[in-house]
Amino acid sequence: MNFTMSEALEVLESTPQTLEAFLSGLSDDWLRCNEGEGTWNISEVIEHLIEGDKNNWIPRLEFILTEGESQPFPPFDRYSHLRGKSERTMEEKLCEFKTIRMHNTTKLKSLINDEQNLEMTGSHPALGVVKVRELISTWVVHDLTHLAQIVRIMAERYRDDVGPWKEYLGVLKKEG
Repeated sequence: MNFTMSEALEVLESTPQTLEAFLSGLSDDWLRCNEGEGTWNISEVIEHLIEGDKNNWIPRLEFILTEGESQPFPPFDRYSHLRGKSERTMEEKLCEFKTIRMHNTTKLKSLINDEQNLEMTGSHPALGVVKVRELISTWVVHDLTHLAQIVRIMAERYRDDVGPWKEYLGVLKKEG
């Protein structure tokens, strides 16, 4: 096991600043590109992160801490951000994400104040019994997954433009 709360917080607290530094000021051509049919663009990824911070991580943590395994916590709709078109700018979205994430990491620190809380269990609606430590670990890896996704999306936009160098660029290698 590699999980430590302090290391998890390092990633969770730095994600908004990382995204802000990487995405602020980019043109709409960068922010609206995607990896192909049925994939998300960068703006949609940020909206998904906002939805997750509003309706997934802390609400599920609180549910586990209060309900344990007595009943499954409510499912999270991973696609809810796609139902409405947001007119907000990327900077507004990044600011909202930074604000809610700061609130959530503060809340996380207050809820998990001893190592025993990390082993508490709850019931995921699809996965069954899960531990608090696993939920927080998943939150960290979820952030890392979407950071990698954003980089892949941007690289994909220039796939044809790199010419023969494509074979040297791991981010452009198709899996499978």
